[in-house]
Amino acid sequence: MTNRRSLLMGGAALAAAAGFRRPAHAQAPSGPFTLPALPYAPGANERAIDAMTMEIHHGRHHAAYVANLNAAVRDHSALAQMQLDDLLQRLSQVPEAVRTAIRNNGGGHANHSMFWEIMGGAGGEPTGDLKAAIDRDLGGMEKFRTDFNTAGTRVFGSGWVFVAVTPAGGLSIVSKPNQDTPLMDGGRVLMGNDVWEHAYYLRYQNRRADYLTAWWNVLNWEKIQARYDAARNGTLRM
Repeated sequence: MTNRRSLLMGGAALAAAAGFRRPAHAQAPSGPFTLPALPYAPGANERAIDAMTMEIHHGRHHAAYVANLNAAVRDHSALAQMQLDDLLQRLSQVPEAVRTAIRNNGGGHANHSMFWEIMGGAGGEPTGDLKAAIDRDLGGMEKFRTDFNTAGTRVFGSGWVFVAVTPAGGLSIVSKPNQDTPLMDGGRVLMGNDVWEHAYYLRYQNRRADYLTAWWNVLNWEKIQARYDAARNGTLRM
């Protein structure tokens, strides 16, 4: 772990000395799954996440999940034709030889696709029926933020903290290890935060709690509301 952190810090220092450079993107082999473009400039979330972290996280980490997922389904035409959420909900039916690769990389692709979508905003609070659901199910915004951040700090090692949403609009806080997702349990994801170290280490080092607190400043509640509406009308996929 020390060597990994030293490399990360060394990389940040070199980048600062040489001037910021856009990291090269991982090249995904041809396949059914593609890396979505960031819906905003890499610096759009600067209040919580620096541009370099956004570039590396999206262009290297997420791209690698897509590449590995395409590689895993390359020789399995039936799997390659499935929607990603269906694939993750049916992991028990996936051939054992590729099940772990699909779990890790398919989960990583789904989680990150959601993650980029819900950021790029100005923070604040939701309104309307989403706010009402948060008040009803999660005890209001202040308690929601506190409980969500606490769940994020308690994830051991790498993982995510999510808000899962039912078709009826019910909300709950769920944490998962690695790249697991509520999709694997037949659920749907309203929103979630990545607490892998690569999501925050360049700016926050080991201060995960500070990252979790700052992240609320860049949420796009209009996008989250759209996901909430999609969950209730049955069209939310990832």
